[in-house]
Amino acid sequence: MARFDINNIPDNEEDIDFSDIEERYQLSFEEGFDNIVVVDNIPLVDETKEEKLIQFLRKIFKNVGEIRDKHFTMPKAVNEKGKLMSKGFMFIEFENAEQATLAVKLIDGFKMDKSHTLAVNRFTDVEKYSAVEEEFHAPAEEEFIEKEHLKSWLADEMGRDQMVIYRHNEVQVLWNMQKEQPQIAHNKPHWTETYVQWSPLGSYLTTFHAQGVALWGGESWKKIIRFVHPGVKLIDYSPNERFLVTWSNEPIVVPEENNDGPFGPEDEGNQIVIWDVKSGALLRTFPSLAPQAPNARSTVSWPVFKWSPSERYFARVTPGSQISVYEAPSMGLLNKKSIKIDGVVDFEWAPSAGADKSGKPKDDMLAYWTPEVDNQPARVTLLNIPNLDIIRTKNLFNVNDCKLHWQNQGDFLCVKVDRHTKNKKVTYSNLEIFRVREKDIPVEVVEVKESILAFAWEPKGERFAVITTSDPNFTSATPGSTTLKTSASFYYLDKGKGKDTLQSFKVIKTLAGKSCNTIFWSPKGRNVVLATLRSQTVWDLEFYDLDFEPLESAAAKVPTGGEKDPAAYLQLLSSGEHYGVTDIEWDPSGRFIATSASVWRHTMENGYQIWDFKGQMLYKENLEKFKQLVWRPRPKTLLSKDQIKNIRKNLREYSSRFDEQDMESSSLVSSAERQRRRTLLQEWADWRKRVEADLASDRAAAGQQVAAAPADDEEAEEVDEWIEEVIDEKEEIVA
Repeated sequence: MARFDINNIPDNEEDIDFSDIEERYQLSFEEGFDNIVVVDNIPLVDETKEEKLIQFLRKIFKNVGEIRDKHFTMPKAVNEKGKLMSKGFMFIEFENAEQATLAVKLIDGFKMDKSHTLAVNRFTDVEKYSAVEEEFHAPAEEEFIEKEHLKSWLADEMGRDQMVIYRHNEVQVLWNMQKEQPQIAHNKPHWTETYVQWSPLGSYLTTFHAQGVALWGGESWKKIIRFVHPGVKLIDYSPNERFLVTWSNEPIVVPEENNDGPFGPEDEGNQIVIWDVKSGALLRTFPSLAPQAPNARSTVSWPVFKWSPSERYFARVTPGSQISVYEAPSMGLLNKKSIKIDGVVDFEWAPSAGADKSGKPKDDMLAYWTPEVDNQPARVTLLNIPNLDIIRTKNLFNVNDCKLHWQNQGDFLCVKVDRHTKNKKVTYSNLEIFRVREKDIPVEVVEVKESILAFAWEPKGERFAVITTSDPNFTSATPGSTTLKTSASFYYLDKGKGKDTLQSFKVIKTLAGKSCNTIFWSPKGRNVVLATLRSQTVWDLEFYDLDFEPLESAAAKVPTGGEKDPAAYLQLLSSGEHYGVTDIEWDPSGRFIATSASVWRHTMENGYQIWDFKGQMLYKENLEKFKQLVWRPRPKTLLSKDQIKNIRKNLREYSSRFDEQDMESSSLVSSAERQRRRTLLQEWADWRKRVEADLASDRAAAGQQVAAAPADDEEAEEVDEWIEEVIDEKEEIVA
């Protein structure tokens, strides 16, 4: 034991070195204090207002857990005026560390009023960060590891598109080779357990597993990241792939001990999770909505959350009461409350907010509709987000149902209205079209007078197609169970001649006597496929071109004034059939379309077919236990409008270049096929020689006489064989 020298006691207490004692008896702030939080930026109050402030803070923290009175500690000090005042912060002690963590997550950043925004931190964090060394020490520099480019497939010299095929337990990523068998880019058995899904821009391929989902990409198809969410059944990406939403029918269960997962006590029982794709961070979880009617079966309308095109907001509807709009990435409610709308049924975001002249993004906009209630008519409303200003409303009468259809550039909103007569015995449909980009947003009514089975806007265009029926067998509850008699109509926006001429949508042409029930526009517009999908008896495919250069007979219809007749440019290019077709999808280029018959629907001739936009079948493959074919999406082009215009102007030059590549590719394929056949023939000849040699040696060993092969110079006997074939037989009776 060290001897204590009284003569060496310092005169000032601050000069005494207690470091050895502090080190010996130091307490760990990580143990015993992890259930305490520090709340900063609270108002300064005296003793008379202290209780009122505590009650107000108790309401703020009520969703975290119950806090007893003695668990609020508010330090005080005498101010310059000699009055005892609080110091602007306080300590709150919770029952456990989980509640303290939840308080930091939910309350940090909460605005009490205009002057006070709460800052909530764990007590252990305050102590930990206060012990940070004053002198900065640079962290060790990590070695840079170059990652593969997630869009490497876009550099393909032939400009080919990729598709993914899922059959039996095998997943294949393939290059489209048009008329030839697709080329395998990657192949992996047991890659997924249920199905696969591309991200919106094609950067990631998502696979589903019992413990969650995994994202794959790059040239070597390595795993990019995985998200742990047991029992995931459905996913949805935000438009620019920044966020991922997962849903499981199994509520989240958080183990009390050894919790290595991403979920905390606050996530218990929730079924919807939102993730940050780049970092893999869990942003927030949500519960699924409970069924509205008692004892009703719980169903999920997917996607539950719909994203704005800017990714700044996402929202979901609580049918009959409200729309909840959340901000991203904070995941908090816009204005900290939902938008109360009595009777609201559904909503849709406008696809493109665009930007103003300065380049600043415009506000987002959504459309929603409410049904008729008592004496109030049904109503469609356009709402500005985030200002919540009502931009336009339209009242509707005698309404059964509405469907909202935005044109993909946000220029038009079509509301398909299913109506009934006053006696409610007859139902019919019509279209209410909002011209969103025009002043005061005029609304045009297009009368149809029949039930509408399908509606689709032309991408990047001002035309649309509808399929209608007056067939008495029509029931919306059982689509595809009965082949209906339908009509297909195409409409265009007639802009008129003069400035004051009212624009209106007019019929290009109506095609009667059809059986089609679905519409598939090319992503580039102009071409469209009308199909009879998931029927039990009819599987028709019809390929149309709406800008077909008319023949002389059609060109004669063009008036001398220069006005074009749109009907003269509508041309049926081809008709086809795919037995048992269940799914149809265009490739991103709009040049090819895939039709497939999935084992998920039936087990008859499962497989897929590749067609060109003209309706010529290029490739067909029947695959046992075929499940899914999905084209890989492409991101938006980086070319400017002027560059695209220049390419179209010089299209013949580019076309000739691609024609040469196609001929060269076809020639290479042909030569490769010939070489393959030569190789097979040579292998067969070599095999025959080996077998003959083995047979001769076996006979010699057995003492049998081996016939000598005839020499080349010996004269061989030639035998002619005549074969008669009756080409035609005619019987004539001679008198």
